[in-house]
Amino acid sequence: MERLVIIPTYNESENIEAIVKAVMTLPIDFHVLIIDDGSPDGTADLVKAMMRNEYNDRLFLIERAGKQGLGTAYICGFRWAIEHRYEYIFEMDADFSHNPQDLLKLYDVCANEGADVAIGSRYVSGVNVVNWPMGRVLMSYFASKYVRFVLGLPVCDTTAGFKCYRRQVLETIELDKIRFKGYAFQIEMKFTAYKCGFRLQEVPIIFVNRVLGTSKMSGGIFSEALLGVIRLKWSSFFRKYPQKKV
Repeated sequence: MERLVIIPTYNESENIEAIVKAVMTLPIDFHVLIIDDGSPDGTADLVKAMMRNEYNDRLFLIERAGKQGLGTAYICGFRWAIEHRYEYIFEMDADFSHNPQDLLKLYDVCANEGADVAIGSRYVSGVNVVNWPMGRVLMSYFASKYVRFVLGLPVCDTTAGFKCYRRQVLETIELDKIRFKGYAFQIEMKFTAYKCGFRLQEVPIIFVNRVLGTSKMSGGIFSEALLGVIRLKWSSFFRKYPQKKV
């Protein structure tokens, strides 16, 4: 099997069954790996029931003790994906802010258009965000501008969390050196892939704010991203990045 979608969860019982079914009914096959950080609302139990009853060969679950951060969840999933030899590895939220249909676009860009990392971008063709307060839209948009300026990263949506990686990217970028755990993780992954010589390509998507459940975004997460960018740029002057093998 070529394609794995990694979905980190914490208290997503209202969304998890619907998001898994939406991915599983796409016209090409995807496997799904749920990384649940000890959700007290029974998210993992719902996943286990789906594994038993419907998707025992396509749905997988890793349970972790307590909230350990978005970045560590994805790193855990990336290692699992590499071990199981998936060729295309996707990041996606559980709350339908990312449209599962757009997985097909991200896959096509990596499989057929030569991209190493496909990024579902809110800002590559204007501002495509639905149901966010204007203040949050502006904060996110200008934060991406700031990150792009500081890092010299040729990406409009630097904090995007809807992505497809070719396996070679995750095998190359030294996952044990990724430091950030919150939303700065998304910036660090893109920047590291770029410094390693991989081709990043943005794909326009429409981002829709969650309808069910509670957002995990906080001011502390956002400040980590803003301050982390300076640390990331500074450390890049002293680091030798492994390069993409042609």
